[in-house]
Amino acid sequence: MDPILVGKAITTPQSGNVYLQPKYGNRHGLVAGATGTGKTVTLMTLAEGFSRIGVPVFLADVKGDVAGLAVAGTPNEKIQQRITELGITDYKSEASPVLFWDLYGKLGHPVRTTVSEMGPHLLARILELNDTQSGVLDIVFKLADDRGLLLLDLEDLRALLGLVSDERKDISTSYGLVSTQSVGAIQRALLRLEQEGAEMFFGEPALELADLMRTTQDGRGVIGILAADQLILKPRLYSSFLLWLLSELFENLPEVGDLDKPKLVFVFDEAHLLFDDAPPALQQRIEQVVRIIRSKGVGVYFCSQFPDDVPDDILGQLGNRVQHALRAFTPRDQKAVRTAAETFVANPNLDVAKAISQLGVGEALVSTLQEKGIPMPVERTLIAPPRCRMGAITDAERAQVRAGSAVGGKYDKAIDRDSAAEMLAKKAEVATEHAKAPPAKNTPLKPREQDDAEQGGFGQSVKDAVFGTKRRQGMVETMAKQTARTVGSQIGRQILRGVLGSIFGGRR
Repeated sequence: MDPILVGKAITTPQSGNVYLQPKYGNRHGLVAGATGTGKTVTLMTLAEGFSRIGVPVFLADVKGDVAGLAVAGTPNEKIQQRITELGITDYKSEASPVLFWDLYGKLGHPVRTTVSEMGPHLLARILELNDTQSGVLDIVFKLADDRGLLLLDLEDLRALLGLVSDERKDISTSYGLVSTQSVGAIQRALLRLEQEGAEMFFGEPALELADLMRTTQDGRGVIGILAADQLILKPRLYSSFLLWLLSELFENLPEVGDLDKPKLVFVFDEAHLLFDDAPPALQQRIEQVVRIIRSKGVGVYFCSQFPDDVPDDILGQLGNRVQHALRAFTPRDQKAVRTAAETFVANPNLDVAKAISQLGVGEALVSTLQEKGIPMPVERTLIAPPRCRMGAITDAERAQVRAGSAVGGKYDKAIDRDSAAEMLAKKAEVATEHAKAPPAKNTPLKPREQDDAEQGGFGQSVKDAVFGTKRRQGMVETMAKQTARTVGSQIGRQILRGVLGSIFGGRR
């Protein structure tokens, strides 16, 4: 299988081209550098390369220019000069197969999951709850399981919070202390989340991972692009969504070992948002997932300004490195330069720390894994240009791509089936009707009933023995059916919740 051209090494006149070997594409990677140094173009070049060899890619479009992958580029003098310098003979402008996604459903197909699938731990992180409030959210999810109530959207969660508030004393005795203050804080956090438009993220139909791992009829990998220009303004929601998606891949994909090429490449742009304010236990779980998901055929590529935005334990697992320029103006920048220089395999012909601050736009220090998984010495590299448009696309072009999508009919229309909110509303309605019903009036006894009464109730006793048994049998049968349905729904819900326990250490 042909390797992916990253660019041309220019460390010495004898340097050749630099390639990323497909069979080591699942060994993860890092693309780092200051703003405006060419990180996005490098990501587009890598995404195109993986797509051409049949590997699906999923990445976020933070600035709106990654969408250019869907449209063929227009050759110009600078691109032609770079092609000549690299000696590329088969270059041609072309679009890549693309699917647009959007949590808000405006710039792409809606991305949805259920509240139950998200789980209490990631949801608590999105809502920015403290430990006490997170504990109450745990109780809400446990209560939903025990009572057979489906948590699909935020309305369901709000209904459960109302139930917990109404039955606070009994629930505190059985599940743990619940205070009205904690319930109120969670409700206010939900209100803020809804005002940010995130309520569209929770519901059905939920995203199926198979639709992120599609290939075209001619064998090219489909590139999934998440519109994130607005989502990035909600960093907790952005990072928690990508973390949830990574955990779903980890849980649902089978072990495949080392393949000739990855099954999927997952790009985590603005990676520092994933680790900001993350507790040590969460970082440890993320490290475990990144390490193990390699054997499931998924390559994870982090993109950030500074290499030390990624914790050392995770940074050490990233085998393919592309470091764009860093300007050492501040002590923070100088530390980042030293960190970047120390993470590369040394090249005797290159002063890495000095070169990092001298790189031009479109240049980078590159080290990829070669035969036997050994990292190559770092090379100063001219990055190959992508074949698509390097810039934003028009609304008409985006609409044309969406119109030809194979999954539009599946996700564009939301489904609202009966779940916790509807079930609790019906229960309240029935209780209200019973409360309003007039009491039953006493009716005179019929002659036979009068005879039975006068004879000591013997006839009525016989009826009770016969018909009472039938009634009891009917009640037992009804209760059995209800119990079976409740247990079935509970087990189904617990299976549906997903594997966020694999990240957070167990499912509640």
